Amino acid sequence: MFVQRIITKDYDEMSRRAADFVADKLRQNPELRLGLPTGNTPRGMYEQLVERYARGELDFSRVHTFNLDEYWGLEPDHPAAFARYIQNHFLRHVNVPSGQAHWPSGKGDAAENARTYEARIGSEGLDIIILGIGVNGHIGFNEPGAAFDARTGFVQLAERTRQDAFHPRSGFATREDVPIHGITMGIGTILEAKSILLLASGASKAKAIQRALEGPVTEEVPASALQRHGDVTVIVDEAAAARLADK
Repeated sequence: MFVQRIITKDYDEMSRRAADFVADKLRQNPELRLGLPTGNTPRGMYEQLVERYARGELDFSRVHTFNLDEYWGLEPDHPAAFARYIQNHFLRHVNVPSGQAHWPSGKGDAAENARTYEARIGSEGLDIIILGIGVNGHIGFNEPGAAFDARTGFVQLAERTRQDAFHPRSGFATREDVPIHGITMGIGTILEAKSILLLASGASKAKAIQRALEGPVTEEVPASALQRHGDVTVIVDEAAAARLADK
């Protein structure tokens, strides 16, 4: 059940509204347990939150953050690692204590890393998880066919996901350098968050957004699982909302 759909004029407005959402939740609960995405879509939201922190409007000192996923095989300081991304774009610029920022390890024993990270999320779960969406409907690294009850685990990336991951700011030298596997919160883990915020921008995401929000609930469209959650806010720009019948 989608409690709120917000369609914005453009990416900048989407980013502002997303930051408004997080800021409001933070003021209501200073001890937020916050699931965070990476990639191009949330960059503007992070910039907004950093600016508001710098102006003294927000305090993250009691927040715990949990990255959604990570490429398998990358060191945390690799230019393309999501651990590095979240530090560069958010954590280094706000006052989340280092011991309260968490991300899955992309090295070592995959099964053990997944269990450890799932345990770190723990029975408390997440207060909010913020998601992007892939053109194939993936959320996190949960690709088409992922089970809706899956927990944090080691997964194979779809070829389209790997293709889309290579761009000038990706941190990968060549397309072939994009890892074949990742570690991700499972859809079951995601659905246990108290509140979900889904973001999308651009015409390339329009079909995925339509299938996620208005299509059948099917494992072939992982984001369609969000229709089974009771507290989802969707913020998309006009281009990403173009195919929606209910606008």
